[in-house]
Amino acid sequence: MIDPFKIDGPACISVSGGRTSGYMLWRILQAHGGTLPAGVVACFANTGKEEAATLDFVHAMATQWNVPIHWVEFKPATEPVDRWHEVTFYTASRAGEPFAALIAQKQYLPNPVTRFCTIEMKIRPIARFLRSRGFEGTMDDLENASLIGIRADEPRRIAKIKDRSRLPLAAAGVSAADVGAFWASHSFDLGLPNIGGRTMHGNCDLCFLKPAAQVFSLINEKPSRAIWWASMEAMAMAMAMASKPSGAVFRSDRPTYAQMAKFASEQASIFDPNEEAIACFCGD
Repeated sequence: MIDPFKIDGPACISVSGGRTSGYMLWRILQAHGGTLPAGVVACFANTGKEEAATLDFVHAMATQWNVPIHWVEFKPATEPVDRWHEVTFYTASRAGEPFAALIAQKQYLPNPVTRFCTIEMKIRPIARFLRSRGFEGTMDDLENASLIGIRADEPRRIAKIKDRSRLPLAAAGVSAADVGAFWASHSFDLGLPNIGGRTMHGNCDLCFLKPAAQVFSLINEKPSRAIWWASMEAMAMAMAMASKPSGAVFRSDRPTYAQMAKFASEQASIFDPNEEAIACFCGD
């Protein structure tokens, strides 16, 4: 039986900063004697809106496992090829700077239909990094080349990926329980709660693809989380960035972040606790 974690380079391992992609990196390292094979790189795309624990976790994987993880960020530029740069754990943005710069360049906010944040801050910076490292192929090839941490128990996300060779965890039958058990016994772990195999705090802290009740809960836990998101919506509205009203908010089908912060301060909730998150490349 072919080991899905045995990789022939060139290839890129997309490290999202969550437990699942971290486990994928570990399995790949173990399949190659503890090191990445020639021509294989690991990348983490930072938006500046991740929890501090996520950045600490990526740094811990690199230092504890002795594996280079390249950190990339979106950078505004006239030429698309220049819209990225490489940073480190120490120089990475931590106040949403890449995300704010992207919004300013686009002049409207991303939303569930037009999710340019994922494309412009994660997929394309990694692809441009790969091109700078001599990886061959078109930009479309490079944007769809990374191995991503999707488990066997995520059928809806699996269905969106045409090239199943990019999904070693799914091929190996790995579940959320397997990932959780690994980190529970490992020497370090992501410093964010694991709730039924999900990390509510993961990826961008108040990502608009998260269920409204989840976003509300995170605001209620730490009200300052809403400040950046509310400020982006306020800026979009004040500057009339969008050609239509929906472009001035992250979600037109729910209250604004400022309204949710107000609800949290008043201890009022109007959201469905059973709403599901919208699947995204960002992963766990």
